[in-house]
Amino acid sequence: MKLIEQINKTPTAFHAAANIKEILKKNGYTELFESEKWRIDRGGKYFVIRNLSSVIAFEVPEAEHKGLMICASHTDSPSFRLKSSPELPPVNGIIRLNIEGYGGMLKETWFDRPLSVAGRIAVSENGTIREYIVDAARDMVIIPSLAIHMGKPRTDANVNVQTEMPAIFRSDESHTELVKVIADSAGVRCESIISCDLYLYNRQPGAVLGAEGEFFSSARIDDLACVYLSLSAFVRSERTGMLKIFAAFDNEETGSLTRQGAESTFFTDTMTRINHALGVDDAEYGRLLASSFMLSADNAHAAHPNYMSKADEVNRPRLNGGVVLKFNASGKYMTDAVSAAVVRTIAQRADVPLQDYHNRSDIAGGSTLGNLMNHHISVRGADIGMAQLAMHSAYETAGIKDAEYMERLITEFYSSEMSSEMGTILRIS
Repeated sequence: MKLIEQINKTPTAFHAAANIKEILKKNGYTELFESEKWRIDRGGKYFVIRNLSSVIAFEVPEAEHKGLMICASHTDSPSFRLKSSPELPPVNGIIRLNIEGYGGMLKETWFDRPLSVAGRIAVSENGTIREYIVDAARDMVIIPSLAIHMGKPRTDANVNVQTEMPAIFRSDESHTELVKVIADSAGVRCESIISCDLYLYNRQPGAVLGAEGEFFSSARIDDLACVYLSLSAFVRSERTGMLKIFAAFDNEETGSLTRQGAESTFFTDTMTRINHALGVDDAEYGRLLASSFMLSADNAHAAHPNYMSKADEVNRPRLNGGVVLKFNASGKYMTDAVSAAVVRTIAQRADVPLQDYHNRSDIAGGSTLGNLMNHHISVRGADIGMAQLAMHSAYETAGIKDAEYMERLITEFYSSEMSSEMGTILRIS
C-alpha cells in the first residue's frame, strides 16, 4: 500500500515536509523562499516551507482566480521529544535517554516497542548555521515496561514520563554517544552540532490486515494519512478557475501556537504575497473569500466495537464506512449546515459515502486546524477525516476503503469551482 510506504518513511514533521517537497517537485511545482522576492506567474505551480516542517503549496489559474479551495492537514504526531543533554547518568549499568511528552499520546502503547531517533539538528559551518534533517534509521531504543510480578500494570493515567519512561539507549560500557549516532546520520562532525530537535519514533512498519485485507495499521496515521492523501488529490486534480491550496502545518498536536502552526500568520503571510504578486487588492481579496472553501482534514474517532458506550448513541462512524464529517456545538469544528451541504454535494459527485461524527454530549471533544485558521482567514469550511481506532496510540488502525474514499473526495473538491451570490446562495460547479 503506497500510503503505508509514505508513512513508514516519515518519522517526524521534518521528514513529512521533505517528502512533500519531493513529491511537489516531481509534479512541476517551484519552491519559493520566504527570505526572497517572489515572482508568481498565472498558470504557475509553487510551494513554500517554513521551519522545515510546514508546507503551503498553490496552483494559480491561467486567468484571474475566482476564489480559494483550501485543504489543510498537519504533519506532526504525538511522540516523545529528547531534552537537552539527553543521556542520563547510568543506572545499574544502563544509560537512558531523558524525554518529555509531545502532544497527548497514549503513553502505555510506547512500552516494549523498537524505537529510533529522528528530527532536526542545527550545525555551525564556517560562521553560518545550517539545518539538517536526521534519522538514526535503526532499532536503537526501547522503553521497557515493569514485569507484572512486580506490580499492577500501569495505565495511561498514572504513568510518570519522568521516572518510568526514560528510554534504554546503551550500556555504560558502550562508547557510542547519541550525538555520534546523530552526527554520523547527517554526515557532520559531532562538535559542529549546536542544538537539536530530536524525537523518538515507533519503528514498527505499517501493515495491511483483516480477513480480506480490509484494514491497515501503522504509526502516525493521524494525521499523515490525510497529509499524503490530500497531497495526492492536490497534484492529480484538474485545473480550475480557483486558486488551489494545499497546506500541511506542524504542531497541531500541541495547539498550533508556533510560527509554523495553523494559528500562526504563515497562511496569511503567504496569501498576502500571492495577492501582491497577482495584483489582487484587499477589497478584491475580501470578495474572493466569499466564494472560497476550506477542508480541514484530520482523522476522526471510529466507534470502538469493544467500547461502544464511549460513542454517541446514533452517530457512530465505522471503519470503511466512508469519509467522516465532523460536527461540534461549541465550534471546535468548522462544519455547519451550509458547509456540510457543500461536502455532501461534492461527495455525491465523487460517489463517496459520508459518515457524521458527534462526540458524546458528556465527553469533551477535541479541536483541530480549521477553527484556528479561521482566526486569520474567514471562509466557509468543514472538518473531515478518516475513521480510525486507537487515535494517538503508537500504532493506530484505519480502513483501506476509507483511504480511497478520502483521496477521491478531495480530488473532486479540488476539481470544483464555487461562487457566492447575495450571501445566501452558493453554487458548486
